[in-house]
Amino acid sequence: MVSVVTLLILVIVVALVFDYINGFHDAANAIATVVSTGVLPVRTAVILAGVLNFVGAMTGTAVAKTIASGFADASVVTQVVVLGALIGACVWNLLTWWWGIPSSSSHALIGGLAGAVVAHSGPSAFNWDNLVGKVLIPLVVSPTLGFVAAFLFMVALLWITRRMRRASVQHGARRLQLTSACMMAFSHGSNDAQKAMGIITLALVAFVAAGYNGIPATLLPQDGAVPGWVIVSCAVAIGLGTMAGGQRIIKTMGTRIIRISPLQGFAAETAGTATILTASAMGVPVSTTHCISACIMGVGASQRLSAVRWGVAGNIVLAWVLTIPMSAAFAFAAVLGLAMVFGPNV
Repeated sequence: MVSVVTLLILVIVVALVFDYINGFHDAANAIATVVSTGVLPVRTAVILAGVLNFVGAMTGTAVAKTIASGFADASVVTQVVVLGALIGACVWNLLTWWWGIPSSSSHALIGGLAGAVVAHSGPSAFNWDNLVGKVLIPLVVSPTLGFVAAFLFMVALLWITRRMRRASVQHGARRLQLTSACMMAFSHGSNDAQKAMGIITLALVAFVAAGYNGIPATLLPQDGAVPGWVIVSCAVAIGLGTMAGGQRIIKTMGTRIIRISPLQGFAAETAGTATILTASAMGVPVSTTHCISACIMGVGASQRLSAVRWGVAGNIVLAWVLTIPMSAAFAFAAVLGLAMVFGPNV
């Protein structure tokens, strides 16, 4: 009994570590353009983004409920499965952070969950239909919508400002970009922090479903709702992680895809925010990284296709494709190893 409770606590700690890593891995989503254009220094930007990530994380739990119940039934999930999923996601996140590639923490977690569930209970235990409907289709649709929205919005802005003095446009765009960066940080918190909330809730539900006790009922999910302490702790973790920054990926997002201007940054962040907030309201765990990367490509393409460094963009897309299978593979291996240490059924 004690070992299971201890393992559950370990799962919660690792989930918060994942949330923290998510924050500094994905800090570039909100602040890369505002830093690269000089609107804000990086330290000020990451603190502001961290605060707004926290605020955004407190606004809903629709995505968390999708993670907690949409991909695997709690009856086939154990603490070893959840811990293996988190390890797989963390390993892939750290690798892509080290390489400076803006991959998706959301898809790393879902891929990790798939690999962990398959390792423990076989392929039939995982809900592949939801993987297709709530992950793979949005994987294609959300960046496409972001690209098109950013392209059209940028074209409209260029038409509106075509007769204005360049200095006036730049001055106004810097103010607008500060606002859009705040909105982007808020939307990132509203979607990404809920992934960790969902995985902790799944671990708690699995703990109860297995017939264990030893944890006060007030700390456990009631009627499938995410406990308040889970919401707050995950919001704090992603906020602190964002404040830690992610310099490698900020450089990739802010300068290596295109050399971005304040007006382009405003267009990209506004289009990205609209896409992500729509997904959050629908409970769809989209990748904020994919959305903002596609939006940056969209504003660059509105200028001319050659303005986008398509070689860098191709490496990013390759990371998108590899994230789910690679994190699943790491999680699969982690579950096999953890089962040898803790046993297969805890």
